[in-house]
Amino acid sequence: MQRQPVVAGQFYPGNPDQLRNDLARMIPQADPKRRVRGIIAPHAGYVYSGAIAGQAYGAIQIPATALIIGPNHHGAGDPAALFPAGQWLTPLGPVTINSRLNDLIATHVPFVHLDSLAHRFEHSLEVQLPFLQALRPEITCAALCLGHGDYTLLKELGEGIAAAIREYGEDVLIVASSDMTHYESAASARRKDDLALERVLAFDPQGLLHVCRSEMISMCGAVPAAVMLIAARELGATAAEVVAYGTSGDVTGDNRQVVGYAAVLVA
Repeated sequence: MQRQPVVAGQFYPGNPDQLRNDLARMIPQADPKRRVRGIIAPHAGYVYSGAIAGQAYGAIQIPATALIIGPNHHGAGDPAALFPAGQWLTPLGPVTINSRLNDLIATHVPFVHLDSLAHRFEHSLEVQLPFLQALRPEITCAALCLGHGDYTLLKELGEGIAAAIREYGEDVLIVASSDMTHYESAASARRKDDLALERVLAFDPQGLLHVCRSEMISMCGAVPAAVMLIAARELGATAAEVVAYGTSGDVTGDNRQVVGYAAVLVA
């Protein structure tokens, strides 16, 4: 099965040369590269959040395999949906779905199902792929689209992903795709996002979900971020660091209603 790009030419350039040029501009060349278990990277249009995402991708070693976890913005399909075997296409070419990692995740987490419907129009996973392709052209991926779930299930999911990666036997980068606060003033967004990121830095996935609910923080990928933190901690990660933060207002100059973006490394 091939998944066609659905937001090329909208969230990021559809022209391969322009896309490569934009990625080269947005991804800094850090040396040495850091080995991490996971990252949080934003998924808005590149003009708004690409430079924030680039700060995460440019700082790290990209292994041969990635698991991208994104929120289900449309509500379609299974609530824990792995894209089936095949390829995802971007203007930079195809990315092969890693069937072995898929199978291991499905084995260790029985409520995860192979389902393409949840991915059909979802942008949050797609926008991460060109960054990975630019830095590791031969990369293979698993793509997991998540709806909401209670913490017991999310803990089981994160622990199951960690068990699957251990059995896989090679490094896997876990990418949690998330924007931060939506459509509030820049000052309000920063205040709320600091509360959410404080829980991320404390390796407190349950606290992250709680503070997003109690403070009405519209972090759309809080569930993927929580699952990534659980899995990364199970795999030995002990530290998290915010390497970049910004808002759409930094680009537009309008700070009255912004969306926040953060780049976080988990090692």
